[in-house]
Amino acid sequence: MNLRLPARTRRQAALQTAMNRAGQGQKLRALLMIAPVLLFLLANFVAPISSMLFQGVHDTALAALWPQTAHDLRRWDGVQMPPPELVKNFVQELRDTHNPAAVSELANRLNYDTVGMRSLVMHTLRHREVLDDAAPTASLLRIDPRWGDRDVWVVMKHAVGPLTSFYMLAAVDRRLDADGQVQFNPQQAIFIPVLLRTLWISAVVTILCLLLGFPVAYLLVGVPDRQANMLLILILLPFWTSILVRTTAWVVLLQSHGVINDALSGAGIVAHPLALIYNRVGVYIAMTYVLLPYAILPVYAVMKGIPRAPLRAAVSLGATPARVFWTVFAPQALPGVLAGALIVFVLALGYYVTPALVGGARDQMISYFIAYYTNQSLNWGMASALSIILLAATLVLVQFCARIVGNRAVLWRA
Repeated sequence: MNLRLPARTRRQAALQTAMNRAGQGQKLRALLMIAPVLLFLLANFVAPISSMLFQGVHDTALAALWPQTAHDLRRWDGVQMPPPELVKNFVQELRDTHNPAAVSELANRLNYDTVGMRSLVMHTLRHREVLDDAAPTASLLRIDPRWGDRDVWVVMKHAVGPLTSFYMLAAVDRRLDADGQVQFNPQQAIFIPVLLRTLWISAVVTILCLLLGFPVAYLLVGVPDRQANMLLILILLPFWTSILVRTTAWVVLLQSHGVINDALSGAGIVAHPLALIYNRVGVYIAMTYVLLPYAILPVYAVMKGIPRAPLRAAVSLGATPARVFWTVFAPQALPGVLAGALIVFVLALGYYVTPALVGGARDQMISYFIAYYTNQSLNWGMASALSIILLAATLVLVQFCARIVGNRAVLWRA
């Protein structure tokens, strides 16, 4: 036996080596098969989004326009007034500037930090002919006395780049003061309320979709397959219509003299038209309608796979229908409920068209401001910072739901 053991061991080792090589070959072939898809996603999804998000922490406007001034500002401690050499280099570069559009872009960036910086920079640019290298500080003060304020230079120091925390701080209503401390920014104290409003609207729409979608999914499981297929077609039918058309239809239905108000008035239920549009009620109704199928389908898919034997066993043991539902059926349907809730909530977080059409000024979500900074204000840094905040909130939510699903049995018993 001892003489045969080494030969058997060698055969087992050779077999294991051959299996490992075969497995590596299969992995390589699988990787080659999905490589085109990965390259497509990388080129058309990952790279553009990453490039946009990078704008939220990237700031090179000042360094590109006035490189020597940016270099001197990085070396300046920001405690005292800037040294004469810094002011002299700034005056020289400002006087030699031949790109007013770039100066305007930089002035806008500085004005995001402190209101009044744009007027200061543009006014100085228009009167740069009086700037004097022999007395740079005095010539700047003759143009505008604000150049004698240390805070003005500190604002420029915050913009030297290439990396910046300005946009991310502004996205949470904060800014750096002249001493480098993070403080609340009353000039732009709007984004935290907007984020909370976005989370609230998304949560309410998610709850409404689950309350309406769970009974529908339960009905689909209980009816014969032929009827269930017809109902599924009706549920999926709205997907064949543009979301813009569907939202516009709600404008017709919900307006003061629309179908719903006319029907209620004709039936004598209301004496005056209800305010159902251009407010939060209209946003809830339209978004729930659009997102309802996303709640029904995951719940239905999970319910369809729940075996019926445990349900019949619980009934045979004397459990009431309500007890069977809550103790046997509902825990098994919980993953579908959480999946539907996650899908609806994530989609609702980034909704733009529906709140813009049926909501009022106080019902716009964070996606509205991202679109505004992207298309109208052309402030890509601010749009990117808000996108990062929204992405972070989504990732936290996904992680939270993953933990709940992983511990659903313990949570349900508790």
